[in-house]
Amino acid sequence: MTVLIAGAGIAGLSMGLTLHQLGIPFRIHERVGEIRPLGVGINIQPNAVRELFDLGLEARLDAIGVRTRQYGFYTKTGLEIWAEPRGQYAGYTWPQYSIHRGQLQMMLLEELRVRAGADCVVTGAGVARYETGAAGAALILTDGSRVDGDLVIAADGIRSAIRHQMLPDEGEPIWNGAIMWRGTSPGVPFLGGAAMILAGHDTQRFVSYPISATDPETGLAQMNWIAELRVDPGRAMAKGDWNKPADPADFLPAFEGWDFGWIDCPAMIRAATGPIYEYPMVDREPMARWTDGRVTLMGDAAHATYPVGSNGASQAIIDARKLGAALRDHGVTPAALEAYEAEMRPRAEGILRANRGAGPDAVMQMVEDRCSGVFDNIEDVIPRADLAAHAEKYKRLSGFSIEVLNAQPPILGPIDHAAV
Repeated sequence: MTVLIAGAGIAGLSMGLTLHQLGIPFRIHERVGEIRPLGVGINIQPNAVRELFDLGLEARLDAIGVRTRQYGFYTKTGLEIWAEPRGQYAGYTWPQYSIHRGQLQMMLLEELRVRAGADCVVTGAGVARYETGAAGAALILTDGSRVDGDLVIAADGIRSAIRHQMLPDEGEPIWNGAIMWRGTSPGVPFLGGAAMILAGHDTQRFVSYPISATDPETGLAQMNWIAELRVDPGRAMAKGDWNKPADPADFLPAFEGWDFGWIDCPAMIRAATGPIYEYPMVDREPMARWTDGRVTLMGDAAHATYPVGSNGASQAIIDARKLGAALRDHGVTPAALEAYEAEMRPRAEGILRANRGAGPDAVMQMVEDRCSGVFDNIEDVIPRADLAAHAEKYKRLSGFSIEVLNAQPPILGPIDHAAV
């Protein structure tokens, strides 16, 4: 009774930890020979943090992440459109974390190997395709070898080989013409610290937040930032590659005037201490089905979406926990995969479509359209009650409305530490 998982990213590792909690044998197959802490900053929303806490990871999250205090939208000149408290500062039972994606992945990997054994993740084992039948499923690896199991879970990302087998004519991820340049720099946290900001509008924006504690001696933290521009959509792009190095000369001139006093965007770009990565804003069309017999999809393999609303990794974690609950309730059977898909696919499709235009950041373009981002009082542009309603609508869609989440029973419940 073995579950085979393709991919050792945040989705696959969360799935492994969940299966270990349930006592279900599993094996993760990962393409790269050595898993390294790639990427830059991400946010984990309270609904997913709850699940990581239930897995016993609170102390480890606090060691590598920042409990986010505030989230806000600003104009291209730094005027506040809407800001709200986040996580426990907003009344959630659980925090929101701003965290380095690679450090989160490595923490999950280390914890999984401690709990389930070093051989639970097989590296250098790329997945080429799958087979499914009445009695079991199999992964066919890129070296031609075959691994048999009872179920297959595809957590192999936006370029999933398993998704491609299900949809062989799908083609490349869909690009909306925007490019994101992502980096990290030492800097003084703004707006009281532990704050996340988005400034600008649909064709140009800047995002930043701290992903480390503030050094008490220097007053500096590691600041994550994203500079985004909409460019010629005919430009050739390496879609879906998070780790393509970039030259700041490609985008820095467009942000030269973006010093708002409380944050100096061009100075932050110039202070980058590591590589800057270029990534096109891409997603994929929703699928009519995630499941083929004893095989199903999760995370970006199932629902790659624009990184709007800061919930891509969160949704992958929720996928793992919901799929785990289905396996608990239905056994290691195709019925469990069908139950999981029936609950999660409609929600994922709603988030994907919202992120294409009606996500929480849509208010930035509304203000740009109505007043070119210049006002004395935001109430004269968009009433605060409307801004609050817009923010709440997205939280409900994504599954982290405060009242709803705080009142919900746990998906699986806290881990039994005696069994770990």
